[in-house]
Amino acid sequence: MKKTILTIDDEEVILNLLSEFLTCSGYDVQRASTPTEARNAVAQKTPDLIITDLHLEDSDGLELVTELRETLTNVPVILLTGMWFDEATIDATLTSKISAYHNKTASLDELLGKVQNLLDK
Repeated sequence: MKKTILTIDDEEVILNLLSEFLTCSGYDVQRASTPTEARNAVAQKTPDLIITDLHLEDSDGLELVTELRETLTNVPVILLTGMWFDEATIDATLTSKISAYHNKTASLDELLGKVQNLLDK
C-alpha cells in the first residue's frame, strides 16, 4: 500500500514540484496551500508524513505543526524552508517539533532520502 504524504506550501510552483516528484517516486500526495486546507486534508485521511513550508501566507509553519502534532503525534514532519539553520539551532529549538529539516535549495533527491528514511522507521 502506498504511503501518503501531505505537502503544505503557499507557493503553487513548490506544491506542483513536490506533488509531481513524490508521485513519480511512488507516494500518494495530498496538497494544501493554507492551514485550513491542511486541517481538512488531515481530517479526510491521516498522512504517513507531512512536508510543510516554514513561512505560510496565513500562518507560521511551526505553529501549524504544533497544532497538527496534538492529534498526529507519531507522524513525521519535514520542515521545508529557504532559510538555513545551523545544527545547534535545530537541536535546541526544532527537534521537538519536526523530524527533519530540508532547505529548498537542496536537491530533491536529498529530500527523497529523508522521506524514505522517515517512512522506513
